[in-house]
This record gives sequence, C-alpha cells and structure tokens, in this order.
Amino acid sequence: QVQLVESGGGLVQAGGSLRLSCAASGLTVSRYSMGWFRQAPGKQREFVTAVNWSGRGTAYADSVKGRSTISRQYGENTVALQMNSLEPEDTAVYFCAASLSSSGTFAYSEENKYQHWGQGTQVTVSS
Repeated sequence: QVQLVESGGGLVQAGGSLRLSCAASGLTVSRYSMGWFRQAPGKQREFVTAVNWSGRGTAYADSVKGRSTISRQYGENTVALQMNSLEPEDTAVYFCAASLSSSGTFAYSEENKYQHWGQGTQVTVSS
C-alpha cells in the first residue's frame, strides 16, 4: 500500500524558512515523478514544484521560483521542499504527490498526472 506522509510544516515569520519532507512507503521515489502542491484557504489546490525520476528535471511555479528547492533523499526514500524568504501568501496546506505517468519522465505540474497523494502539512506564515 502506497503512503505519502508530509512533515515539517508549522508557523514561521515572514522572511523565514521551512523544510518540508515527504516520506514514502510502498513506492520508491527514485522511480516516480514527485511533486508538491498547496491549497490556501478558500482557494483551489495549486502546483508548487516537481522533480522527475532522475532528479535532472524540475519545475517550479513562478510564485516560488528562486525561493524554493525540491530535492530527493534516495537513501531515505523521501522528497524535500526547502522554502526560503517565506511570505504570508505562502500560507497553505502543502501536499506531496507521486506520479508514474510516462514512467516518471517529466516533472508534472498537472494534478491529474499524480496517482498518489499525502494528507498534507500546514504552513502558516505570519506577517
């Protein structure tokens, strides 16, 4: 059974940093495209970042580009999202997702390409 568990969320002041982690079981992250999405209160879930199976292909939403980095920790079977210079607009529930579409070749930004989702972790950025 596939399970993705996010951790690392919390309350942080604007300008601060957080490192979110997604621990996978039942799948090997190195064989999947892995993505992070977020959903702010009253808004639809949106793409944040993704990495393809090899790690050489990444994609970032314009809103986080230059402030965020997605990375894999192969030995731990986890995927991390490092976020810096956080803004109140980054406040949301952050979800980890895994995609085997096209054998994980691409860093997908589309939600419907992902087959497995975590439950999310709350990030709150205070001004």
